[in-house]
Amino acid sequence: MAANGFLAFSGSNLDRMAHLRGTPDATPRAQDVSIVLWRGKILVDLAADHSVVRLNSLHPELAGQPYIFLGQDVGGRCFATDLSSWEPETGTDPDTNVFFDPTQQRHPSFPENFVFVEMRSVLTQMSARDAELAASAKALLEWHRSHKFCAKCGNSSHMVQSGWQRNCSSCGAQHFPRTDPVVIMLITQGTDILLGRSPQWPDGMYSCLAGFVEPGETIEAAVRREVYEETQVQVGDVRYITSQPWPFPNSLMFGCHGHATSRDIVIDPNEIDDAKWVSRSQMMDVFSGHDTTIMPARLGSIAHYLIRSWMSDTL
Repeated sequence: MAANGFLAFSGSNLDRMAHLRGTPDATPRAQDVSIVLWRGKILVDLAADHSVVRLNSLHPELAGQPYIFLGQDVGGRCFATDLSSWEPETGTDPDTNVFFDPTQQRHPSFPENFVFVEMRSVLTQMSARDAELAASAKALLEWHRSHKFCAKCGNSSHMVQSGWQRNCSSCGAQHFPRTDPVVIMLITQGTDILLGRSPQWPDGMYSCLAGFVEPGETIEAAVRREVYEETQVQVGDVRYITSQPWPFPNSLMFGCHGHATSRDIVIDPNEIDDAKWVSRSQMMDVFSGHDTTIMPARLGSIAHYLIRSWMSDTL
């Protein structure tokens, strides 16, 4: 692991075998495996360091459920199966209004140590391959859930191409998975960094500012616009650092470094809850646990990666 940590969902060179999509070879067979999701949560094995469970693709509980062909995994072809139609026992449903859901759900047909968990809770445990498979599956299944109707004529659409497309039988329109481009920026001035927080975050949590890229806008322009909209801080030079798929629900994060040319903060309360300049020395205390007034960005997130890179002069 590098000194600046790691990026979850940053890829594992998965062979997605896109040429097989929509063919019989992308249909589950006895020798294939499937990862399993339930309402956005991933099935993991608590007895194996929270590794993502791979069931036989023809497991009885997966029969008749929606699936997506993900590609060639180690040992065989891999699918993602959506088990969201299963209703757990009363009282174990996740709270959809919280920022992070800590509850776990156990399916009665699976071993006791197999549980569905919030994907953010296992960022640091997942292997690169598990993370790529899980992120792809979660983002695609969320797209299918939220795009059941044709955007052209309003009638129902259906899944085709092994889960990588939706078609409308009424007007013939074809729809493809949506990925939302988001800029997330490390804004610095001298030895200080600009951090902000959203009102729905846990108390004390601060992170890099971020926002969606608008149509017709460059990444650099989006960085400057979002920072100014949220804090009225002006940004000059901007450079791209790295990217991260972020399936919460369908984003691709473009990590950037921007140099502030002004310092006064005036927050837009419709955008963020607070923003502040934090010194490098204070951030070091935050990451070491000596300063508990700020909760740092989650390990595995691109914000954590950018901040730690800045602190270690490896940005």
